[in-house]
Amino acid sequence: PELCLRLEGGPAAAAHSPLAERNGFLRVLLQGCNTQLCMSSLTSLGPFLEDEIVPEVIPMEIEVVGAKITMQDDSPRVYPTSPGPVPITLAVDHVVVRRKDDGVFYLTEEKPVSVPEGQKAPAESVLAVPAAGARGLQLKQVAELQRELQTMKLALAEANMDKAHLLQEIRKYNPLFQL
Repeated sequence: PELCLRLEGGPAAAAHSPLAERNGFLRVLLQGCNTQLCMSSLTSLGPFLEDEIVPEVIPMEIEVVGAKITMQDDSPRVYPTSPGPVPITLAVDHVVVRRKDDGVFYLTEEKPVSVPEGQKAPAESVLAVPAAGARGLQLKQVAELQRELQTMKLALAEANMDKAHLLQEIRKYNPLFQL
């Protein structure tokens, strides 16, 4: 299935967080989804999300694996001769959004772990059982190293942009300047 939902409540949900025992715990898995959305449908969700009463926090985990979402701007064109905006495609390899007891949503990007065919467990047990032992430690180290790598890539990209900007400023005053 593309979408799996599981709502846990009571003492069994306490394994996720203390608040989950009282308010419940929602787990959503979206995998292999390929869809197209109009921007007007996304912008019209705003009134449904507004409320005078602050809702109770429900801890949750939303996992998106192998999804591709194409967003098309369907608003009226400002210039009739314009060909219109180009659709935006968002490809998601593996992202997990967690809402903890404080009500904050935490977004983490994870790489799927390939498991040999003979060792695969049912999807429900994979979601319910946390990684443990040496394998769990290795996965945490890999995830931490991937986060560090992503941070370094962003820092390098920012440094390259600063370098290009500085060169552009220098060339304003000295067009023959070479590095």
